[in-house]
Amino acid sequence: MKIGEGGCAEIYEWEDTSKVIKLAKSNTGMDALAREFSNTQAAWEKGLTVPRPYELTEVDGRPGMVTERIYGESLMERFIQLFMQVSADRKWTDSDDENIRITARSLSHIHSQVIPSMPPQREALKWNIHSARYLTSDEKKRVVERLDRLPLKYQLCHGDPNPGNILIRDSEPVVIDWMNASTGNPEADLGEYIIMIRYSVLPPGLPAGVPDFFDSVREHIIRVFSEEYERLTGIAYREVEQWLVPLAARKLDVDSIVEEEKQRLLEFIRAEL
Repeated sequence: MKIGEGGCAEIYEWEDTSKVIKLAKSNTGMDALAREFSNTQAAWEKGLTVPRPYELTEVDGRPGMVTERIYGESLMERFIQLFMQVSADRKWTDSDDENIRITARSLSHIHSQVIPSMPPQREALKWNIHSARYLTSDEKKRVVERLDRLPLKYQLCHGDPNPGNILIRDSEPVVIDWMNASTGNPEADLGEYIIMIRYSVLPPGLPAGVPDFFDSVREHIIRVFSEEYERLTGIAYREVEQWLVPLAARKLDVDSIVEEEKQRLLEFIRAEL
């Protein structure tokens, strides 16, 4: 039975209720799943709270990765439920900010680790920027020049810290989807989150008031997230700002975001350049 789906894979129950299999879509090969398996295994062995990886396999010619099944709602689900409640009949409260702070705390713990075997972040970012179809050759060159001027660090980074990749199990966050994990700068993870909150487009089919309400709290979410992360690590929003253009350019190469979001990112990039 299928229990989930993302831009690169579908998730099915596997063997028993304690495992799932992630089956790649046509845009994802065994090499990508093998990288995710290796990254997840390294994070698991480091003691991070991630799904336990079991094996790589193939089902009807599709690459698959078998992992522990995590029972719990995602932060994305919590946000959507919260937006529906608040936009309908109540006000946002300080306790609602806790769902934002969970991501900051999870990332600060990940970033405190060093796993040298992880792929280098900077090279992956450059590859994505050069592959982005929406930018001219000159624009790509200028974005990469910005990236090259940024300081280089060697900390564990997740690569896709969106609320759908953090599940809450027994009040504890479990971080999934380690395909884009790397060794590099925490500011890149922070920038990914900020860009997603600032420019993402909510899925269709939500109640009419939800998108407008989300628009009204985007910058509040970014502020709470940034303040919590700075409290934990000392890294402030101003240190992340310089990463936003390269990261926005990188996201133009991502299949899983809609055209409207890509146009928002493109407008931001060109305004900054």
